[in-house]
Amino acid sequence: MATSRGSGIESRLMRGFFTRDAEAVAQDLIGKIMVHRVGGHGGRELRARIVETEAYVGEHDLACHAAKGRTKRTEVMYGEGGHAYVYFIYGMHEMFNVVTGHAGSAQAVLIRAAEALHGFETADRKLNLSGPGRFAKGMGITRKDYGLNLTGDKLFFVDDGWKGRIRRGVRIGVDYSGDWKHELLRFWDASSRAVSKPVPRE
Repeated sequence: MATSRGSGIESRLMRGFFTRDAEAVAQDLIGKIMVHRVGGHGGRELRARIVETEAYVGEHDLACHAAKGRTKRTEVMYGEGGHAYVYFIYGMHEMFNVVTGHAGSAQAVLIRAAEALHGFETADRKLNLSGPGRFAKGMGITRKDYGLNLTGDKLFFVDDGWKGRIRRGVRIGVDYSGDWKHELLRFWDASSRAVSKPVPRE
C-alpha cells in the first residue's frame, strides 16, 4: 500500500533492525510505519507513521526502568530486541516500547507520537496520536501485548522509503535521573504537527 511521503515500496523491519543499540533504533524508527492487525488477519489493520521516540539505553541510564534492576515488569527488556514492552503509568495510561539490543542489554525505545494513516474510523481520521498514552490507546495496544514479537504478523513495522527532517533533544519527564536528563535521546520529525508537547528544542 502506498503511503504519504514514501516511495510506496515497503519492506518489513526484521530482527537485525532491533538488535542494535536503542539510540540508533530510536532515530531510525522515525518515519517508519507501525502496523497493528487488531483481531488478527480478518480484523482491522491500523497503520501510523512514527514521528517521535525516546531511547533508554540500559541499567546505567538512570532514566531507564532497568536502572532499578531486573524485575517482573522489566523482564522483557533483558531479552532480545524486537519485542514489546508495555507498562501502565499514572493509573490511566499504557505506554508502548520497543525492546532493542542483544539479550541482557536492557534497552528500549518509547514511541511518543505518530501520524494516523489508515484503518481508523472516519470520525477518527485526525486521531490524536500525540503523546505516548494517546499513541498506545489509539493503536489499540494494551498490557496484553507485553512481550509480543514485533517481527510477527500482528504488530510490526515497515519501511516505505520515507526520509524527513529528523532532529534530537532531551527526553521528557526525566528530571529525577541526574545528569541523564541532559542526554539527547529524544528524536522527532521536525515537519510533523503530531509531535507531542512541549515542542522540542534542538
